[in-house]
Amino acid sequence: MTQLWDFSGGIHPPEHKAISNTRPIRSASVPDYLVLPLQQHIGEPAEAIVEVGERVLKGQKIADVKTGMGVPVHAPTSGVIESIADLPVPHPSGMTDRCITLKPDGEDQWCQRNPVKDYRSLERDQALQIIRDAGISGMGGAGFPTNIKLRPPRDRKVSTLILNGAECEPYITADDMTMREKADEVVAGLKIMAWILRPERCVIGIEDNKPEAIAALQKATEGTQTEIAVIPTKYPSGGEKQLIQILTGMEVPSGGIPADIGVMCQNIGTAVAVAKAVFEGTPLISRVVTITGEAVREPGNFEALIGTPIEHLLEQAGVNQNAVSRLVLGGPMMGYTLTTEAVPVIKTTNCVIAATAAELPAPPPEQPCIRCGQCAEACPMELLPQQLFWHAKATEFEKAEHLNLFDCIECGACSYVCPSSIPLVQYYRFAKGEIRAQQAEQLKADRARERFEARQARLEREQQEKELRRQERAKAAADAAAKKQAEAEKAAAEGDAGDERAAKAALVEQALARKKAKAEASRPPAPSEPPAEEKPDIEALEKQLSQAQSKLETMQGMLDDAKAQQADNVEKLERAVAKNHDRVKRAEEALAEARQQLAAGPTESQPTH
Repeated sequence: MTQLWDFSGGIHPPEHKAISNTRPIRSASVPDYLVLPLQQHIGEPAEAIVEVGERVLKGQKIADVKTGMGVPVHAPTSGVIESIADLPVPHPSGMTDRCITLKPDGEDQWCQRNPVKDYRSLERDQALQIIRDAGISGMGGAGFPTNIKLRPPRDRKVSTLILNGAECEPYITADDMTMREKADEVVAGLKIMAWILRPERCVIGIEDNKPEAIAALQKATEGTQTEIAVIPTKYPSGGEKQLIQILTGMEVPSGGIPADIGVMCQNIGTAVAVAKAVFEGTPLISRVVTITGEAVREPGNFEALIGTPIEHLLEQAGVNQNAVSRLVLGGPMMGYTLTTEAVPVIKTTNCVIAATAAELPAPPPEQPCIRCGQCAEACPMELLPQQLFWHAKATEFEKAEHLNLFDCIECGACSYVCPSSIPLVQYYRFAKGEIRAQQAEQLKADRARERFEARQARLEREQQEKELRRQERAKAAADAAAKKQAEAEKAAAEGDAGDERAAKAALVEQALARKKAKAEASRPPAPSEPPAEEKPDIEALEKQLSQAQSKLETMQGMLDDAKAQQADNVEKLERAVAKNHDRVKRAEEALAEARQQLAAGPTESQPTH
């Protein structure tokens, strides 16, 4: 017999399971339309890969996650894509999200399927890919993608695989009826997951208030090493961490996951979905949903297509709308009130309670805490609900987080026993949401700061590189100037400098002579004698031209050196070269004009009348 342990706290609320577990599972009819949210699991939302007006087949992939963690969405029946728009989805906030609306055509025509007869002939990665392509995520709890959960880190060997059949929350009987009627499929799915993980121990945990399910699974596991562990009925024994503690005696560390202690939990519905995906090639397009409560005439469990509106299932169960006071999705402890019946069944939907006013009365008004400590005694995680409540109410989120707020599984045991009717779980959810929002903002700010610092570093690096290039150009220019200075000193030592000074002096004298001649020419000549005609100084003009050409060559050489070294004074030297070009041109024109004048000789003055 399997050894069992116990966990701290826990409560025993009325079960109300007999309302829905006396009838076999019924197949819900196909509704007029199916609403398929693109976000049905933890991870990235899927993206539609079909278009409005397109006809799809049953089992066809219509949305997929291209990057990140997630699984695809499939068409539950054949039909036409009617719209891709934001519609109400199952969520405590009553939010809308992106959904694909499929209008069934009544033909229920399947796409091609690829069943596998012997999964042991596959590689493990191939089996995991089949599970992923079938769109299977956890069908209890938050809906973690099953293929990723079945691929733990290499340093975390799974020694115990647990199938969670406790189903401890009141009213819900979907897993109970699945184990009764589909025990062989449950065990088949468990065998596939065990083949992938290779654990040392496989165990199915079932509460002792499910004798028919226990008998069915014991029969299905005859001749195998799978253990059927019958555990005491106590809420929340179906919580993952609590069930692990009951069956192994080990506790999952704070902030950790079961794989940290070599354990993995899977849901009953998930095991059935895995078996169908491998042996039938059928993706996850339907699930068992409990429709219960005193406001329905024929409560029970329905095999419903994913995307079926809740209102359609309520009609199947014979709901009395006048008697419905409150519509709860999930159980009364961890579920939430629906604001509309138009929300669809998704992969994690396990129960809908159509309750009368007497069945689930409105909670009394919140009263001040009397510090009785009953919440701490009921907490299965051994937290301090009273202190967490104070910190959450005072928005002291850091203190609440320090008291392991995120270890709270939101089971509602503390709220159930509180004599002051304080909705403690609501305060914890609020605090968690605020902390996550702050962490997201902090992450966003950190990324912005990293981008800013990277930009500043890049600008500083570019500035340093620019300064280094400027210094190199300055050094090259200084070297060129030193070289020119050395050449000038050498030329001066050889006497060239004296000639240059003499040439400059001659140019000055010529300029003065031209100015004087121009001044004399501007004066009117004496009437008695004609103005004397000045002879041009050909030798001086030739020397002037030679000096201008020599200076042009020198400046051109300096410009070529500066361009080669990418010096800062390139533009200045280009202007100097252009200026010297003009000087050479003017000198050439002056020399040519003087030579023409000499060749023509003195002109005879014409008599005047």
